[in-house]
Amino acid sequence: MTGKNYEDTLGVFMVDWNSLLPIELEGGSVRLIPLSMSHSGDLMEAVSDGQLNNLWYTNIPTEEGVKGEIERRLKLQKLGSMAPFSVVHKKRNKVVGMTTFMNMDPTNKRLEIGSTWYRKDVQRTGINTECKLLLMSYAFEKLDCIAVEFRTHRMNRQSRRAIERLGAILDGVLRSHMVLANGTIRDTAVYSIIRSDWDVVEANLRWMLER
Repeated sequence: MTGKNYEDTLGVFMVDWNSLLPIELEGGSVRLIPLSMSHSGDLMEAVSDGQLNNLWYTNIPTEEGVKGEIERRLKLQKLGSMAPFSVVHKKRNKVVGMTTFMNMDPTNKRLEIGSTWYRKDVQRTGINTECKLLLMSYAFEKLDCIAVEFRTHRMNRQSRRAIERLGAILDGVLRSHMVLANGTIRDTAVYSIIRSDWDVVEANLRWMLER
């Protein structure tokens, strides 16, 4: 190439994620808004619904740990590796969970949707389906992603079924991938939806919501 190096040329084709995040996303039942310490009260109530932190294979905080978890996610946001959201149930006008864009890699146009949890009484109500539709629509259509990942503990059958219902494909299992707070070692199941999947996945998610 003459006059430009490879990195300069690559930059022409890159979307500036910093200018597109953070954002608010709204659907029929939920709003995704930037995570804030002001949401800690609702989130402490949410995590106590069903004692979600008792699931040994997850990293859901205790009530006492909610503020620390918010601080952790906001620090990662400042570093540019995470865009954390609070999930607002529109009818209740209440925060009922958390989710994120994480492991964001604008150079390779990839990110992960994860660190997601919802209070027990909104699980299996369509909330997760709508959140994932909003997030993936933004990832593929605004951030120009070529792939969106989902990761979970190999033993977390509920999470794996939910990811598979979205239309994600299992890429593989990372053995002995992480040491959890309880000292156990996590095998991580890695799933993805790639750009060529998106039209079919989007149509299916909209159909699921209409049902």
